[in-house]
Amino acid sequence: MKNPGFVVAMFRLTRFWNLVIVALTQYCTAGFLVSSSTLTDWRLLLLASSTVMIAAAGYIINDYYDVKIDLVNKPDRVVVGKWIPRRFAILFHSVLSITGTAMGFWLSVPIGLINFFCAFLLWVYSNQLKRQPFIGNLTIALLTGCAVLLVEALYHSHNIMIWIYALFAFFITLAREIIKDMEDLKGDNTFGCRTLPIVWGIRRAKNVIYGLLGVFALSVIYLDVRFQALPLIYFLPALFLPLIVLTVRLARADTIRDFYWLSQWCKLIMLLGVASMAFLS
Repeated sequence: MKNPGFVVAMFRLTRFWNLVIVALTQYCTAGFLVSSSTLTDWRLLLLASSTVMIAAAGYIINDYYDVKIDLVNKPDRVVVGKWIPRRFAILFHSVLSITGTAMGFWLSVPIGLINFFCAFLLWVYSNQLKRQPFIGNLTIALLTGCAVLLVEALYHSHNIMIWIYALFAFFITLAREIIKDMEDLKGDNTFGCRTLPIVWGIRRAKNVIYGLLGVFALSVIYLDVRFQALPLIYFLPALFLPLIVLTVRLARADTIRDFYWLSQWCKLIMLLGVASMAFLS
């Protein structure tokens, strides 16, 4: 394969577009759920930058530990050890983690502590937790929800909708992480990982996702009725229709391509959720 170049390799390694979604989520949360004036606040820029740095560091250390597994699951997307030396990957991870944590402390001690905890937890996840059934999935889901709650930690708006969107991010990410484990089952099984699809099998892992989506849907309905937050014209086609499609396609999925499609579909649902914030302003 032709060398993609250092910049392109780093974009692949750090999942550039995923980082864009993280920053977009925090900006939309602040702009739509706190105040539009926050969009020009240097503190929000610092917060988003620190979160993106820690997330990028997490992607790097994850790929660092998973080189052998990724060579089985997705050899065309392996970067560490092929285009970027392993020692440089560790250096980039350390610089990004330390810088992101320091920027958090510059904003406030609580945010700094949260950033430090997230950076540490991402390292533990990559080294140990991701190879365990469900706990690794739960870890990433919690960290995703935490990215939304960091906006509340910065502005103290006491807006219940921020917590609701954090819950939304948690459930969708948890479902997506289990689906990704299904996609990566071959490589994970080869190297002794004990993910949910390996321990329980694909069918029972799917049942877990059905249960998560059911709890999520009921929670959304309750919260929408309770707070009357989203207009029905957006609420049904932009959230429940994609969830129905996800459920139907999941029931039929049995190939790596199927599970990859479902993983990308979960990203779309996440983006639709972020876009729905515009209806609350």
